[in-house]
Amino acid sequence: MNTEQDIIIERNVEEQTPKKKGNYRYRILALLFMATTINYMDRSIIGVLAPTLEKIFAWTKSDYATINIAFKVAYAIGMLSMGGIIDKFGTRIGYTLSIAIWSSFGMLHAALRPAFGLIGFIMARFGLGIGEAGNFPAAVKTVAEWFPKKDRAFATGIFNAGSNVGAILAPVAVTAIVMEDGTNWQYAFLVTGVLSAIWVLLWLKIYKKPEETPALSADELAYIQQDELNMEEEEKAVKKLPWGKVISLKQTWAFSIGKMTDGVWFFFMFWSGMFFTDKFGVSIKELGAALVIVYVMADLGSIGGGYLSRFFIDKGWSLNKARKISLLICALCILPVVFATTTSNQWVAACLIALASGGHQAWSANLFSVVSDTMPKEAIASVVGFGGMVGAVTGMTIDFILGQVLDGSGSGAYFWMFLIAGCSYLIILGIIHLILPKLEMAKVKKA
Repeated sequence: MNTEQDIIIERNVEEQTPKKKGNYRYRILALLFMATTINYMDRSIIGVLAPTLEKIFAWTKSDYATINIAFKVAYAIGMLSMGGIIDKFGTRIGYTLSIAIWSSFGMLHAALRPAFGLIGFIMARFGLGIGEAGNFPAAVKTVAEWFPKKDRAFATGIFNAGSNVGAILAPVAVTAIVMEDGTNWQYAFLVTGVLSAIWVLLWLKIYKKPEETPALSADELAYIQQDELNMEEEEKAVKKLPWGKVISLKQTWAFSIGKMTDGVWFFFMFWSGMFFTDKFGVSIKELGAALVIVYVMADLGSIGGGYLSRFFIDKGWSLNKARKISLLICALCILPVVFATTTSNQWVAACLIALASGGHQAWSANLFSVVSDTMPKEAIASVVGFGGMVGAVTGMTIDFILGQVLDGSGSGAYFWMFLIAGCSYLIILGIIHLILPKLEMAKVKKA
């Protein structure tokens, strides 16, 4: 095992030998992408299977809403607790714990039977939500550790694209495994177990902080840490930010209000299958194809949105202008989804939802970067966790209202949901700008 002195000696030798900057940080980013892919594959499978499970388990729309609410209650709790755990113990341990929990509960779904289906799914989704809550706090914190500010939105867009790859793989796996009558539905929940085990082994073998990684060149380390050269000593001294200070910061609330849009994303993810089935009467194969269109576009949005603000920064724009103009473009891409219920063509509806999904993922890539732009590294996971909790509460509120209204008055409720989805991003961006006219680093002192 290399000691810290050995690492310093190795880097001194590297400084004597001209080398390219290196791309070791992208190995770390690849692991974040893989983890996020597994995360979203686990959580998305139920959305694809929802119309099938609704028949097998005799669920009402309110029953299905309750199952989704259980996930989001746990997700909200997990966002607060896992964010704090990750900030305290670091991403190496925190991320491993997170994926172990969510994979175990994800596979538990396969053991459920109609006799205890509703309660069983509520319990399984609750455990899944606790574990999955750790993914984004850990990933955003890792990006802040391994990438300079100008690259963070792009890096976030790359790993966040895993959410859409996972969401694409979910309908592909379901339609390949599950029959039209629902036979083999259990196996759809087992496909991520092996991937999770492989990921944990790779993560524990590869991941360390940049300054503790012998394979990292001195030039690449300097590139990663370039922003720290300009930090004030007060910012460098911050080691821990108590919850009381986290909650009181305007940066925390600007991000958390932005995360209310997670309610829209959860709606797309968990209710699109119901919407296509209720309005267009699609088969499970047609539903899978429609959802693939949605998530392929979301994938492109995630990467493109992350690249967008870096493009503006490279053109000489300020960080504040680059991030906010990028968020505005994203919000405008989401607006047309208000027409999703007015078309009689399922593929037009799929394309409108796809455009909105791409806009949301581009929005998320830039919004996550706002945290690392404005908060010290030691508090990033906690702030992301708090914002995620706000997003989960928004999502469960939507689930409860939508389930009740769909059972009471029918599919007309989808119109109002898509109207809210399309307009909310512009409104929320305006609120973020009022709270943070400039994206400035939070002024905090050492605890």
